[in-house]
Amino acid sequence: MGIQTLKLGLRSGLLTTWILGKVIFPVTLIVTLLSFTPVIDWVIYLCEPFMKWIGLPGEAAIPLVLANLLNLYAGIGAILTLDLTVKEVFILAVMMSFSHNLLIETAVSSKVGIKAWVVFAVRIGLALASALAIHYIWQGGGDTAQYGLVTPANKEEITGLFSILLYGMEKAVMGIVQLALIVIPLMIFIQWMKDIQLLQYFTRWMTPITRLLGLSPNTATTLGAGLIFGLAYGAGVIIQAIKEDNIKKKDIYLVFIFLVACHAVIEDTLIFIPLGIPIWPLLAFRLVTAILLTMAVAFVWNRIEKEKNRAQEGVIHEL
Repeated sequence: MGIQTLKLGLRSGLLTTWILGKVIFPVTLIVTLLSFTPVIDWVIYLCEPFMKWIGLPGEAAIPLVLANLLNLYAGIGAILTLDLTVKEVFILAVMMSFSHNLLIETAVSSKVGIKAWVVFAVRIGLALASALAIHYIWQGGGDTAQYGLVTPANKEEITGLFSILLYGMEKAVMGIVQLALIVIPLMIFIQWMKDIQLLQYFTRWMTPITRLLGLSPNTATTLGAGLIFGLAYGAGVIIQAIKEDNIKKKDIYLVFIFLVACHAVIEDTLIFIPLGIPIWPLLAFRLVTAILLTMAVAFVWNRIEKEKNRAQEGVIHEL
């Protein structure tokens, strides 16, 4: 790996960390500070009446709110404190896999031009629809869930405005440090792949997948980054790929519709192992849903485009 490759990759990594850090820092700080106020308790209280409609007890609102406002780790930590059935845990796992870290990942998505309401609608919609489907279709899973591998850690008591503010700042800074530790080496690796033209082979390998989803071949890098690294950590590659590969607006939306339903498939699947639920059905559920949803949206979008083109051709012909 040459010096020029390191320079270009490092510059891209630092720039991306700066762009995403401006989103991640304030969101992480605000949500962490709110966790020491009654705000999250109020949100949980408002959510409780709706829980019964999706087959969950009222206290199940706690992990859902924490997963969406904070991250999957917070949501899973909350689940480990509750006495739930296998079915209830599975419903929560599926919902959280579709909808988590909502504020940060929605803000990241907006950096590439995706409207926030689209991300919210797709993720919340998939979470609710999947919960309803599992609740009414699956008649088993009534045994008490047996948690394993990890136990929830006791949170250190933090009191006083200064201590809370310091804790929030630490969480926000660590979020950016974590991001930099992943994004910078990743961008250097991507630059190296470009220099030796390895990305061309990757794009060719991903072509059948992009074609199945109704996407252009130049979306391969974007799709791969999101699938492996997720929306937040993969955003650096996604943003750069969109700029360099001249991806069309339709393809950007289709890629993100797929990724908001199914991203970071390795981490976001393995992380649910401590809950004692079967993870392969969880992964399959996410993948199948993401594929079918993206194919359906691509089909409808293409039909609308064809109708518009025909209408325009008719107007030109009449003139």
